[in-house]
Amino acid sequence: MNLFDNTPPANGEIFTTLLEHKNVKIIRIVSSDTPDQKEYCQEEDEWVVVLEGNALLEVKGKPRSLTRGESLFLPAGTPHRVLETTPGTLWLAVHIF
Repeated sequence: MNLFDNTPPANGEIFTTLLEHKNVKIIRIVSSDTPDQKEYCQEEDEWVVVLEGNALLEVKGKPRSLTRGESLFLPAGTPHRVLETTPGTLWLAVHIF
């Protein structure tokens, strides 16, 4: 699988698990320009990096923008949501249990 071979969804996001091993899960996320804005507050730590595109997130009620190459560490229990993305924004999310 090539990380960059993807088709953006019409809306929302597509989550593809690339690896699950011991206490780590790596997910590829492809976003449309209309994310669902669901609030997440996971029990595990999460590190995300934007490989292509741009995103505006809300982390603990404050806006946070990420552009290509930027990453963000979200400790367990941190409320966050994706507010805006450019079509085809490509992410990697690493969940650490």
